[in-house]
Amino acid sequence: MKESAEPSTFQEAMEQFIHIFHHEQTIPVNHETIKTYQANFEKFHKENPKLAEKWSGLEEKTLMFPVNEDQEKEPSPLLVREEIEEYSTIIKPLPVQEEALESLNQSREEGYNKAIVVLATGLGKTYLAAFFAKTFQRILFVAHREEILHQAKRSFERVISNKTTGLYYGPEKNPDADIVFASVTTLSMKQHLSAFKSKAFDLIIIDEFHHAAANTYQRVLEYFNPGFLLGITATPDRMDNKDIYELCDGNVAYQMHFTEAIEKHWLAPFKYYGVYDETDYTKVKWLGTKYDREELLAVQLREDIAEKIFSAWKKHKQTRTLVFCSSIKQAVYLSNYFNSHGAKTVALHSGQIEIGRKDAISLLEKGELDAIFTVDLFNEGVDIPAVDTLLFVRPTESLTVFTQQVGRGLRRHPEKTHCTIIDLIGNYRNADLKLSLLDTSRNEQKKAKLVDPIPPELCEIKLELNVINLLKELAQKRQPRKEKLLFAYQELKEELGRRPSYLELHLYGNADSKEYKQEFKSYAGFLNWSDELSQDEIGVFEKYKAWLEEVESTSMSKSYKMVVLLAMLERGAENWYLPITPEQVAPFFKDYYQQKKYRMVIEFSREKSKGAWLDDETKLISQIKTMPMTKWSGSSKGLVEFQDNVFMLTFEIAVKHQGLLFHLTKEICEYRMHEYFERKEQQ
Repeated sequence: MKESAEPSTFQEAMEQFIHIFHHEQTIPVNHETIKTYQANFEKFHKENPKLAEKWSGLEEKTLMFPVNEDQEKEPSPLLVREEIEEYSTIIKPLPVQEEALESLNQSREEGYNKAIVVLATGLGKTYLAAFFAKTFQRILFVAHREEILHQAKRSFERVISNKTTGLYYGPEKNPDADIVFASVTTLSMKQHLSAFKSKAFDLIIIDEFHHAAANTYQRVLEYFNPGFLLGITATPDRMDNKDIYELCDGNVAYQMHFTEAIEKHWLAPFKYYGVYDETDYTKVKWLGTKYDREELLAVQLREDIAEKIFSAWKKHKQTRTLVFCSSIKQAVYLSNYFNSHGAKTVALHSGQIEIGRKDAISLLEKGELDAIFTVDLFNEGVDIPAVDTLLFVRPTESLTVFTQQVGRGLRRHPEKTHCTIIDLIGNYRNADLKLSLLDTSRNEQKKAKLVDPIPPELCEIKLELNVINLLKELAQKRQPRKEKLLFAYQELKEELGRRPSYLELHLYGNADSKEYKQEFKSYAGFLNWSDELSQDEIGVFEKYKAWLEEVESTSMSKSYKMVVLLAMLERGAENWYLPITPEQVAPFFKDYYQQKKYRMVIEFSREKSKGAWLDDETKLISQIKTMPMTKWSGSSKGLVEFQDNVFMLTFEIAVKHQGLLFHLTKEICEYRMHEYFERKEQQ
């Protein structure tokens, strides 16, 4: 950038850079990703020596249904500003919002200052936040898309009329409003955070809270100290590989899945049609979180595929369709194909200049358009209640995104009896898992129900015979568990650029962390099997294997054992293993529980005393003596003992092994503590 550029231009460039740098699809550059990229590059060009000729053929196909050059460009997202409409109607909470508000108010009464609300798409998360915000003085609403900020501002103004509102993002910054709607990309920058005092807001609302563990959100959450923090989301699960529950002290105040909302008649029912996709996705390179874009295009831009999609749509569609595509090129290609066969459609994306999103939505609602083809503009924050058909022509790479997209068709509307979902199912990743999102079976039944899920009341799931056969085949061909666990580990290692800790594997990995223990008896056992331990670590693992497996597997009806072990580990690598008394453990034991509200609630809410004995030193020490020290001593196969008021390890630890064993033990301990509270909170 030239030195003569205006400061505002530099600021805008900085914000755009930060937005791209922290985008969900940005891949970190580290030793692991460079190593993988080099190997993939060499392999790909070895297998494709005539790449230029291959792409010339693909371009000829594209010319059959030409793509406007302007449409191929991908500038920054187009922001459509809608004029604020005046409403005289008094807005009242819906029944589901009333339930959620009651739960939130109860959380405040119980002393929580943080909470998550999980509401399925279409149930009015933003209005819920506005109703909750009415009793607060200053409010900060944070989101990651500018259009969400504008929509939220309009919603809040309909509910709260006695407060000023202002936006805080790229071109517009109003930090002094009573209710500030801020872009996380802008707000997370140091100079913008410092424009606010840390206690400037009584209430902070994080929209689509499943993004909250991203670095940008973390900076905002670490800076501010609000009276109450509210996270709202439709998709909270660790499909996003983020630990959002920890950010709100484990307090999920209210949640309503879309299948449950359908059964309560709060969302429209669906009819799901699984259509067979004969594309062989095993030949398309997988890049950790998504398919290789160019290789995917090569198999998608085919006339026979377009014909199959069009036929399925004609057979099952209703009146207004949203089509979710993998890329702009695919969206434009299919839109042109549909139009050449008599349909009225438009490919709507960030580079579209012929028609804006607002106009396209209006035409669709009026019935003047049959379908809108899009990539991700409708994943979050945009609602078209009149949409009654969803068409999926992309492999499901993210179950979270699939959930969001399904939600786009489930809003109730006077002209809609149900939502038709037309889904192309091929041998791509997650093909056999996504049907579980539509299933109302209990968790323990779901494995057996992947091919025959039980939909909510009034809903239907119809699969073509080839789809049923494919799902059965995929279930039979599932990776052997050891290889699946290794693959998930390697994916995360590449993302982090280093070996993940046990807790990181649990929080961010794509496999169930419990399976590592089931298969290898300990995380260290897995690391040893996969050649991920150094020579020194291998020696420590082999010598102290029994201890590591004991820490991994000792029963935990309460968390007390691991709290005692944490107290020992707090003494550092050189002293952690030394004997300890109940009196020495007691202060740490008490502080551990009392420093986090959710620990007290989860561990002691069913006791009559509610954990009051923690403040009675005599009772506290007596409890530690009995449980866990005496109990663990009796069940540890002689590895620990409690005698003469001293708790100790019974085996010798060589000086050269102290540090390595400390780290391996601490990893297991931290993982087990987190997993314990997470599991108990969900019971």
